[in-house]
Amino acid sequence: MTLATVDSVVFGTQKWELPPLILHPFSDHSGPGKLVQSSRASLMLNGLLPHDESSEDELTRKLIEGRVCEIRMLFFVGKDLLRWIAQCLDFIGSVAELKNAGIREQSLAEFLVQNPPESVRAKLRGWGVFDYKSIFSRAIGLNSVFCQPPDEGAVSAEFIRNYFRYADHMFACRQQMQSFTEVTTENFDFQIYASGEYSRLLEKSWTE
Repeated sequence: MTLATVDSVVFGTQKWELPPLILHPFSDHSGPGKLVQSSRASLMLNGLLPHDESSEDELTRKLIEGRVCEIRMLFFVGKDLLRWIAQCLDFIGSVAELKNAGIREQSLAEFLVQNPPESVRAKLRGWGVFDYKSIFSRAIGLNSVFCQPPDEGAVSAEFIRNYFRYADHMFACRQQMQSFTEVTTENFDFQIYASGEYSRLLEKSWTE
């Protein structure tokens, strides 16, 4: 198999503002509790924490429930990311200097995961999101395979326990599907918002 290549195109000094990335809430009220229980169960099963009164089967059940919750959350993050990528491609297709430059979905995914604008990274850090590269790449990877977040009965326990490794490879495979032009902060910028925050900004703009 021939790996896709990353093309370098000189865009000059012009800078384009891409559509904002809007992230919506993706967890129910039980999500954080399940994630904590899953993390503790994983540490116990691997001998890194003393076992509590739970049996190994009970710990495995808590681990699986938490991983399913993680998969669901990442899947819905990925929906927002792919929606943003589609909006960016629509914008790029409307700009004469960009529409034939070879900018594809992979270009924008690479931009988002590897080198987003500093303002975006700062905002993510402010939200407590430091490993955004893994979160975004795995979210996109899962959406490359699943049309809906898989429930426990749809995939193997092996996949659920190790979904993050599979998701890493899904993203890598997706990036290698076709050649693409690299885009960087030298010529492109965008902002990131939580959905409620963006709604408030819109409301404010309508009243000014």
